[in-house]
Amino acid sequence: MKRYVMGFERPLAELESKLDSLKELEVSEEPDLAREIEELTVEVDELRGTLYSALSPWEKVQVSRHPDRPRTQDYVAALFTDVVELRGDRAFRDDPAVLTALATVAGRRVVVLGHRKGKTARENAERNFGMAHPEGLRKARRGMRLADKLGLPIVSFIDTPGASPGVGAEERGQAWAISECLATLSSVRVPVVAVGIGEGGSGGALAIGFGDRLIMLEHAYYSVITPESCASILVRETDRAGEMAASLALTAQDLVDLGLADEIVGEPRGGAHRDPEAAIGDVGRAVVSALDALSEREADALVEERYERLRSIGEFTGVG
Repeated sequence: MKRYVMGFERPLAELESKLDSLKELEVSEEPDLAREIEELTVEVDELRGTLYSALSPWEKVQVSRHPDRPRTQDYVAALFTDVVELRGDRAFRDDPAVLTALATVAGRRVVVLGHRKGKTARENAERNFGMAHPEGLRKARRGMRLADKLGLPIVSFIDTPGASPGVGAEERGQAWAISECLATLSSVRVPVVAVGIGEGGSGGALAIGFGDRLIMLEHAYYSVITPESCASILVRETDRAGEMAASLALTAQDLVDLGLADEIVGEPRGGAHRDPEAAIGDVGRAVVSALDALSEREADALVEERYERLRSIGEFTGVG
């Protein structure tokens, strides 16, 4: 099966292709060939480590969008049991771009929210590439309110380039739906753990993507806007997206340095798509650890600390 190759990976992909071809040969009676395979395996591993230890912000954005990267539905299937999905917003329709469900993780009942991208062209078209419509965000808000009513923690998975920007979405109250989610998330009296697993673009990400803990996968990003849109608006040149990515402070490490994210979960060498099972397992352990810590907090303290957390973001500067 042909692999999806990102631009910066081409030297690595060439070596991997050569290695795969050599591994198909019979080497039992060819010691020189066996030695070459062994040496090339080491070279491939070293090059992969070198490439992924020094990714630029724009390269990290590309990794976060890799089509083979684990999706929200993969995390839910692997980490949660007794999953009962909620559908519809009680006003318009169901939005397949957003997952809202009751589920159990490590013996604890929770409400799970997440952006739901597809794995094929057809699935992505059906799910609008994980870009929520207003009805999707209203469905997520139903889940938030239910969690608050039942005293269940909220776990959300962030993976979207942004909320749906279409005319229909605007007509149905996109901005209002985002603001209602923000207001609800800020006031629920239960623990909220958000996990950045891929893209985290604009209000579509923020609507379900903040709380008491923000956990970021190593190559995920979280930003006020995608680099391409930023380039289009500020300099009117979309091919300068890489330059914009470097200015947006959008990587997981940037977010930790700024005090916005709490934890980075390392990815398998080469990205989460190289070993989805390992990546999902590491995320699961981080989520459970965060829930364990937050479960000890009183509801009033959770809300107050969440308020202070939001108020502490950014700095005010004056002139003169």
